[in-house]
Amino acid sequence: MRYCTRCILPDTRPGITLDGSGVCSACRGHDDKEHRIDWAARRAAFERLVAETKAHNAAYDCVVPVSGGKDSWYQVITARRHGLKPLGVTWKPPGRTPLGQKNLDAMIAALGIDHIDYTISPDIERRFMKAAFERKGASAIPMHMALFAIPIRLATQFGIPLMVWGENPQLEFGGAEADRLATDLDLDWVRRHGVTNGTAVDDWIGAEGLGVEDLAAFRLPAADSFKSGVRSIFLGSYFKWSSFENARLAAEHGFTLGDAPATGAWNFADLDDRFISIHHFLKWHKFGLTRAFDNLSVQIRFGRTTRDEAIKTLRSLGVQEPREDIEAFCEFVRQPLPWFHEIAERHRNPAIWQKRGNNWVIDGFLIEDWDWSQ
Repeated sequence: MRYCTRCILPDTRPGITLDGSGVCSACRGHDDKEHRIDWAARRAAFERLVAETKAHNAAYDCVVPVSGGKDSWYQVITARRHGLKPLGVTWKPPGRTPLGQKNLDAMIAALGIDHIDYTISPDIERRFMKAAFERKGASAIPMHMALFAIPIRLATQFGIPLMVWGENPQLEFGGAEADRLATDLDLDWVRRHGVTNGTAVDDWIGAEGLGVEDLAAFRLPAADSFKSGVRSIFLGSYFKWSSFENARLAAEHGFTLGDAPATGAWNFADLDDRFISIHHFLKWHKFGLTRAFDNLSVQIRFGRTTRDEAIKTLRSLGVQEPREDIEAFCEFVRQPLPWFHEIAERHRNPAIWQKRGNNWVIDGFLIEDWDWSQ
């Protein structure tokens, strides 16, 4: 493993590459935001897009996929400020937290939007999550399929001309240069970057007895029907994205932060679904990083901490194994606790992990005195 010389991300993180100076593609994306992208021109392009959208005279100008998190609030606030009438669409996670429900309800009321909370059969979610975890070590594959497919399909079916997503992940978290500078989220992007571990819906037919009809909610619309009727954009490709500013703006309008970080280093993120912590925890086995690596690296880029300070924070946080959430996940999928750890170990990456005595270790890890007994 090699680590970015500017932040603390390793080159094992998906989307991350290090250039000849040892700087990662996520840090280069931040450089693009600060020095390369003409934000005035992007804002003008967005305003033209708004005018084109409103000319359709549709019942709703845009679909905004929302969870109730800080970024959802920012997306809806920005759409409303530009005169768009949004329809909020949510895939309801089976592990939605009370705080997540509170923030979603507050967003709908405070920002005055119509909203669809789309619930998939818990039995189908249970079987799909179990199969995804066992086969790919990725319990969140159903989540990522649903949160893209449901809003896109509804926008297509309802004839809504625009979709307003949040950040461009390749610009914020690392990706190829062409993807970092892109403005649109099309179906090809979802297939390449939708965090489905290289699988499509049809690959899961038969898993845990799932049939074609069972997986309907996870299926994207036909390419022709989507491409011809809906423009789908990253809001973060038109306005400079900041998780910190999004949280501040959301809180001004009624968003409630957590008492402490649910996972990682931030108390304003990952609040709506208790199973998201498992998605992040599994990165430790597969890539040798935790959620805090991402959070602290963003803080470094924004000048909110130094690399040395981030390493100290990372050491104090440790692995952050979400024990209570793991127990809840096992209860949901109706499996015993040892099953979870057995499957997680099955997906530990042998290219980076070595067994030393009773502990798994990573040679050349960022922190020399890391406690490997965690």
